[in-house]
Amino acid sequence: MSDKTKADAGYGKLGLCSGCGYFPDYLNSHRCTPGDACIRAHSGRQIDRFLRTNPDEAHLYLADIFWERRAIAARYAPEELITPLQRDNDEVVRRVVASRIPLDQLATMSRDPDREVRLSVASRLPEAQLATLISDPDYMIRATVARRLPHGQLARLAKDPEREVRKVVATRLPPFALHMLANDPEPEVRAVVAERALPGLAAALLQDPEWWVRLAAVSNAPLEFLDPLLSDPEAEIRDAAKARLAEANAA
Repeated sequence: MSDKTKADAGYGKLGLCSGCGYFPDYLNSHRCTPGDACIRAHSGRQIDRFLRTNPDEAHLYLADIFWERRAIAARYAPEELITPLQRDNDEVVRRVVASRIPLDQLATMSRDPDREVRLSVASRLPEAQLATLISDPDYMIRATVARRLPHGQLARLAKDPEREVRKVVATRLPPFALHMLANDPEPEVRAVVAERALPGLAAALLQDPEWWVRLAAVSNAPLEFLDPLLSDPEAEIRDAAKARLAEANAA
């Protein structure tokens, strides 16, 4: 092997192996491979392969000057050692920390400036603490909270300014509480309500101005309210009403 080839591969005074504390023991024992699994490389793939093979070394790189090395080290280091990285100046590092930190320490990251960090927090935070994120400025965080909040607290998001959050609320509210969203300004939300509504509310939604809301209400409305729909201007609604009435008559 030429000197240049050796240097390119990581060997010699010009290669990454030069001055490395793991050389030559780790190389000889196949715990690292120049160009493939190397802690000194500026390649996330190589760093990850090295620490995946040698997780006991990860704690040594939690304060490394290179953000990607810190982030990868945080994946493999013991949970109790990554707590100081909650305030790391790189958001990628903090995202890793938020995905691994013990739950009893997670609330301290709920105001992180990075949305992806807060998403990790919202997906892992114990239910009893989720209310702290109800007013988060990012609707994706609030939607994640809405998917996990105890039913008794969902009403707090029923008037959320973002449609997607209210749609999540509509899929989770108990049917008896869906009246809170029956007059929502967005037909997509009202359609979700109609699909899950109790008979009385479903009957009211048969009068909705949007045809797909009326269609969603057909399956839940009492039979005595369906006859007028046989003249609905939308063919899909007429067909749905006919099918339900025919099924009831055949029973």
